[in-house]
Amino acid sequence: MFKNILVPFDGSVGAEKALRKAAQLAKLCEGAQITILTVYRHHSMLEASFSMVRAADPGNMDDNMRDYAREVAEHGKKLLTELGITNLRAFARVGQPARTIVAFSRQHEHDLIVMGSRGMGSVESYLLGSVSHKVTGLAPMPVMVV
Repeated sequence: MFKNILVPFDGSVGAEKALRKAAQLAKLCEGAQITILTVYRHHSMLEASFSMVRAADPGNMDDNMRDYAREVAEHGKKLLTELGITNLRAFARVGQPARTIVAFSRQHEHDLIVMGSRGMGSVESYLLGSVSHKVTGLAPMPVMVV
């Protein structure tokens, strides 16, 4: 059935539910691989200038965001390992979440995307629509929203 499953993962409760559902599917589809993708957005200097709290040495915000995204992806990988999944990979990418998820899934020839219905999105998701809604509209492959 499915051989290459993508799970966009932001560490939220909804994303963890999607990860568990993908693990169930991978066990049913013997040999299926699960790929975890954590997407982070570029942190512009304009956004930094609006910040009300400044650390003594904030470092490069893009580096901090990338490092955090990698930690989140590794956390998802650990959860899948605990669920008995061994055929898995984890990635962190920068970009607009929905478009990055769809582009990544096309590039790596995923045949299913499993994602949570609500993640750790900002207020803009309420105004512009959720990432899961955008992915369902853009993806050429099936998308399961958990």
